[in-house]
Amino acid sequence: MVEVNSGLRIFLLIFLFLSPLLGQDIVRVASFNVRNYLSCDRIVEGRWRPNYPKPEIEKKAVRSIIRSVNPDILALQEMGDYPYMVELWMDLNTTGGPYYPYAVWMPNEGEGEVRHLAFLSKYPPVSIVKHTNVSFSYFGGVEQSGRGLMEMTFCPHGANFHIFNLHLKSMWTERKDDPQAKIRREKEARAIRDLIRKKYPPESKTEYLIVGDFNDHKDSAPLKRFTTVNETILSSMIPCFDSQGHLWTHYFKKQDSYSRIDYILANPAMAKRFIPKSGWIIDSEESKIASDHRLIYADFSF
Repeated sequence: MVEVNSGLRIFLLIFLFLSPLLGQDIVRVASFNVRNYLSCDRIVEGRWRPNYPKPEIEKKAVRSIIRSVNPDILALQEMGDYPYMVELWMDLNTTGGPYYPYAVWMPNEGEGEVRHLAFLSKYPPVSIVKHTNVSFSYFGGVEQSGRGLMEMTFCPHGANFHIFNLHLKSMWTERKDDPQAKIRREKEARAIRDLIRKKYPPESKTEYLIVGDFNDHKDSAPLKRFTTVNETILSSMIPCFDSQGHLWTHYFKKQDSYSRIDYILANPAMAKRFIPKSGWIIDSEESKIASDHRLIYADFSF
């Protein structure tokens, strides 16, 4: 019988745990709805504040969460106008990181829309496509996707892959013939799905992710549009959990309800790169302050 001291035993356990990842480069992708990172009417410290910027305590919490995760590529939703993105970008780069050399912002085309999409990245983008003209039929007329679709292509460690950042229509609507905007959201999802499927057909083996705020549950029509069409699997949900094993990503204070509406979807080719058990939902104390959404992330090997 061979004696193994405790220090060597720990080393061997760590080695066995990490050995499948040795020689691989890891890319961490995150998505975060930062909730009104802009000026709007809001209640701050119990007082109504018209046209008030996101409070500093919330901004600090946003930076703390991003810093704790240290994603290589970060997709953002509900970002304000370009100066607000620059503010967050510079604050991260000058207050302890993570340092992002690249930042891209996309204006939306929706009437009255003040919430935009953005990316922060440690990798240089190979290409940037801002799909601002995503239209679909709706009750006899033609509607535009309020926030569009942002596509980024990266080539980490010599392998090209694409990330689509989206923020589908919320459940708020004034139309009585479309409660919770379910019809509109499904049609918007279908239009975006068709755009992606036409550009990167399933048989092409192109690798891509679709991330963001889908504003619906996993078994809903909008989510199904992205995952399957007929018998063809288009993408699958990357499993993400918080430290308690919970799945929710959004807290609706008015109804005191919790739901999962933020996702990372991977097409079959990209799903093979997912590192099992690396998908997480951040549930730190700062998450209660930063936003009504929780940051989600996952690691992929290259």
